[in-house]
Amino acid sequence: MDLMQALTSQYMKPELPQFAIGDTVRVHVKIKEGSRERIQAFEGTVIARKHGGIEETITVRRISYGVGCEKVFPLHGPNVVDIEVVRRGKVRRAKLYYLRGRMGKAAKVREKV
Repeated sequence: MDLMQALTSQYMKPELPQFAIGDTVRVHVKIKEGSRERIQAFEGTVIARKHGGIEETITVRRISYGVGCEKVFPLHGPNVVDIEVVRRGKVRRAKLYYLRGRMGKAAKVREKV
């Protein structure tokens, strides 16, 4: 086994849900405010999945109050508590960056039946 894999395998999360690009997911993230800590959910469409192994990240996009908001989450990071799949999307691309230029119904992804 590669030395890098041996060192990073202990920090990887053992079980992550199966999700793909175009799926709508709810990511539960730890937020620290002063001395308090709480968990906040961020729900949106997965538009990109990059890298692999310990440094794998997903980009989640949602539109709130007419403004697009994107966040990049490291899948194996300590602040990501849980990821749950809300609905499956049917797409034919690996990256959905074209959704950035769309608003309203045009920014929706069809649901997989």
